[in-house]
Amino acid sequence: MSDSTSNMQEKYHTAKWWQIVLFSLNNSSTNLYLFAFGFVTYYSTGLVGLAALFISQLMGYVRIFDGIIDPAIGVFIDKTETRWGKYRPLMLMGNLITIASFLILFTTHLLPEPARLPVLVVALIIHKIGYSLQASVTKAGQSVLTSDPKQRPMFNISDGIFMIFVFTGGQIYASNYLEPKYGGFTLGFFQELVGTVIVVSLILCILAIIGISAKDQKQYFGLGENTTETSLKDYAHVIKGNRPLQMLSMAAAFVKFCVQLMSDQVAQIIVFGILLGNFALSGQMSMLTIIPDLLITFGATALARKKGLRGAYIIYLSLASVFFVVLGMLMMNIQPGDVDFGNITFKAVLFISIYALARGFSRSPSSLVLTMSADISDYETSESGRYVAGVIGTIFSLTDSLASSLAPMMIGWLLAAVGFGTAYPTADTPLSGDLRMIALLLYAVLPFISIVIALVFMKFYKLDSKAMEGVQERLSELRSAESPVQESEVEVATTNN
Repeated sequence: MSDSTSNMQEKYHTAKWWQIVLFSLNNSSTNLYLFAFGFVTYYSTGLVGLAALFISQLMGYVRIFDGIIDPAIGVFIDKTETRWGKYRPLMLMGNLITIASFLILFTTHLLPEPARLPVLVVALIIHKIGYSLQASVTKAGQSVLTSDPKQRPMFNISDGIFMIFVFTGGQIYASNYLEPKYGGFTLGFFQELVGTVIVVSLILCILAIIGISAKDQKQYFGLGENTTETSLKDYAHVIKGNRPLQMLSMAAAFVKFCVQLMSDQVAQIIVFGILLGNFALSGQMSMLTIIPDLLITFGATALARKKGLRGAYIIYLSLASVFFVVLGMLMMNIQPGDVDFGNITFKAVLFISIYALARGFSRSPSSLVLTMSADISDYETSESGRYVAGVIGTIFSLTDSLASSLAPMMIGWLLAAVGFGTAYPTADTPLSGDLRMIALLLYAVLPFISIVIALVFMKFYKLDSKAMEGVQERLSELRSAESPVQESEVEVATTNN
């Protein structure tokens, strides 16, 4: 028993449960801004005075910019080494930059009209730099937190729980408290929203810094002192030669597009405010689905520990595709008032159930990807001896940003096609056949297509549980070597299909 334990300790490095829980709060910290960012469109059209179609396209281009700068941020992360570690300074720096961007962004209406658009664009760019810097650490830092394949999925439990409270709690806060309190998307609404997000996000960031502090040391960066030095030209080789990175980042991008469509505030206005006839339902249904979301999250972790991260990812995407088909069939016949918590009917229960399952099974894979990126980082180290977790993490951010940029642009195009090019529909807009079709596209058809494409990419992703055992064995051998690893000495640990 003691020999087995000793071998396990040599093969893997592990973390305490509270370190995993606290570090997962970094993702919650950045996602609070992602949630609040969904209201920028209403701020820009309502208080700044920009046209709806224009701002939807601008938001898309800003996300594309975010994706373009991500690889550069990844290189910056990989090259960073300070007396306080690699990741902790970047987390705090990113959060402070994001705070500054929001303070500028949501005071743009105070400026003279000619200056509003340029300042808004600058604030959006600053926001994306700060957001990417902190968010990229969530993926990159996974590799130093723990290498135990049984322990890595534990991150998904804490992250999944916190994400439920970020987006569910945020939606309840916005739709059931702020919107009624201020009578819509008014100045008071945005001031209180932004103040709350800034304070809570900073607190979560500090807690996450505490969580990773003990593991933010050189000995956990790849092979430690034996890690191969990486030049700028080597990064192109990594991106070109790492097949698992290519396949998973593309699959994750399509899943993100699906999630982004359903979480966009304009889409929620169309579905809950217009199709169902009560925007407050978005918060109420989010509250009602907390338990199913938690069970789905626990199920993902249990599956990942038993079948590996790849197996859990594919199973959940397959289930999501089925429920999106059923959800689309229900949405074709649902009418305003059919879902009313004051008068529960079988139709209402069926719609809520299917909606909760489709949303839950499509969102959980996004959390699994955070941990799977650590597998890819370890795979790359086992193949080349290089530790490039920063660039690997930001490649996911690149494809993520490109996919999520399409969501607001797609919504803008669809709405402009049916006469909403100047102003977005509100909860008071009457339901029409065109708006029903757009609701169906945003919450069923496009998500289904995205999930199916993601499943195709996953067929070519080969890092299952057995492959990762081989990766960790190879890393253990390389760490015990007496000299830094040379690329020519590194043998292939897994089959790179």
